[in-house]
Amino acid sequence: MKISDGFDARRLRPKGQSNWRLRLGACFAALLALFGVLLALAGMIGLFGLSPALGELNASPAGSATLLLIGLLTLWFGVWLWRRCRRRMREPLALNIASHLMKKHD
Repeated sequence: MKISDGFDARRLRPKGQSNWRLRLGACFAALLALFGVLLALAGMIGLFGLSPALGELNASPAGSATLLLIGLLTLWFGVWLWRRCRRRMREPLALNIASHLMKKHD
């Protein structure tokens, strides 16, 4: 059978989605986790009685504890969002088979 000159095998496969949205989401999540780490460190520094990192915001122990809690929650949310974006980037898009039949990557 003769193959014509205009044949392109890539047209037979469905075009996958662009994952720029997930990449930007993962980048934002990593920045959010980094911001959470910095807030948590500033709260810990204030709790240990060293120089206040953010001025009057964490000069008192209650303000430092609040800052530490907000930092840990921000860190947790950033890591959760980053893992969710990474998981969605790695999942196969066009396979319609049972998940227990696929290879385990993680």
